[in-house]
Amino acid sequence: MDPKYATLIVFVLVYAFLALSKKYRARALWIGVLVLALLGVYVNGDEANLVERGVESARRVFLLINWDVMGIFAGVLFVAEFFILSRVPVVISDWLVDRSRSVSQAMLFICGLSSFVSIWVENVATVLIVAPLALQVSRRLKLSPVPFLIGIAITSNLQGTATLVGDPPSMILAGEMKLNFNDFFFFRGKPGIFFAVQIGAVFSFLVLWLFYRKYRQPPVEVEKERVQSWMPTILLAALIAALAVMPALERAGLTLSSGLICCIFGVVTLIWSLVRNPAEAWEVVRNYDYRTVAFLAGVFALVGALGLERVGLIEDFKDIISGLIGQNRVLGLTVIVGFSLLLSAFIDNVPYIMAMLPVVLRIAEESWGDPGNPLLAFGLLTGACLGGNITPIGASANVVAMGLLRREGFLISFWEFIRMGLPFTLAATIPAAVFLWFVWS
Repeated sequence: MDPKYATLIVFVLVYAFLALSKKYRARALWIGVLVLALLGVYVNGDEANLVERGVESARRVFLLINWDVMGIFAGVLFVAEFFILSRVPVVISDWLVDRSRSVSQAMLFICGLSSFVSIWVENVATVLIVAPLALQVSRRLKLSPVPFLIGIAITSNLQGTATLVGDPPSMILAGEMKLNFNDFFFFRGKPGIFFAVQIGAVFSFLVLWLFYRKYRQPPVEVEKERVQSWMPTILLAALIAALAVMPALERAGLTLSSGLICCIFGVVTLIWSLVRNPAEAWEVVRNYDYRTVAFLAGVFALVGALGLERVGLIEDFKDIISGLIGQNRVLGLTVIVGFSLLLSAFIDNVPYIMAMLPVVLRIAEESWGDPGNPLLAFGLLTGACLGGNITPIGASANVVAMGLLRREGFLISFWEFIRMGLPFTLAATIPAAVFLWFVWS
């Protein structure tokens, strides 16, 4: 079979499975990779026998995986796990509730904390950290927790786009465009995607205020937590500082990858925990999110096949989109952001971003004659990450929040979630896209 058609068929089948199922996602990806390897997509056909073809396929799959991105995700995840166990985020949320004058203000503060924590911590973990506090407040005041948990879920998805360590899509963008931590703030002398997200956050929180303003009751006193240790917070801050100074170190002749730095901090955090509390450390190791690590590696291996020269699908996608938008950058940004919003409301954004990033970067280079222009890439990331807030199945954090509400006896309809999620998403995305246009067009 022609490598192009074989790759396209396998990719569509795997993608359809990812869209319809939340289970066995990593297995589906690696089965797809195995099928492509057996069909000889990863090799050029020069290998003499089956063993040589298998070895060469494995070598090329290994090279397709961006190990720097894998290192960032794996290392940050370890530090974040111990940061959660330290109870520092919960103590901060207690402090915010104590200083609120009304339930509406308290919930806006808690959503703000959820948004901030998700810059550094995986979104599902953020929901699990903050949601119990919102449930506690709603129980004592006999209020429905539905708008509060939806708010926590959608705000946790908001800020992951803003920094290198916030979410896998941001890490993938950094790997594809060779961005460092600071490039998310200022890139090529201009404001980066961090500021686009913050502008969107201001407008989206106005939407939340409209939903919460009717809750004028004074907040109740909540059960206080105690910080278990400040060391994970110190290590997380040190990790962020190390990523921030890495460009200066590179200019001084010391080259370290972001992935290596994150892995070093992950190992240091694990060693500290083993010395302090071995049982807790091994529990984290046992419950570590290996599935997402395998999923991310599988995405690189499968989507990487689209860009192989003998397959050429990335080039085909680029030609189709270029023919649609031409030289019109307004149309280009609108199409990419709008399509990304719609698609990521229903499917996982990681394989979508992996497939589309090379396409939009080639459009900037070949069709616009502006290599390195991040307008479409930043628009892609913004739309794909924020679009998951539209529906209850668009992001894992939403699914977890709905599960917590179901456990409390509240069954949420698809449209009840959209009632909050859609205006929040549009309020965050449109100003962010306008900002990107003025800065990067």
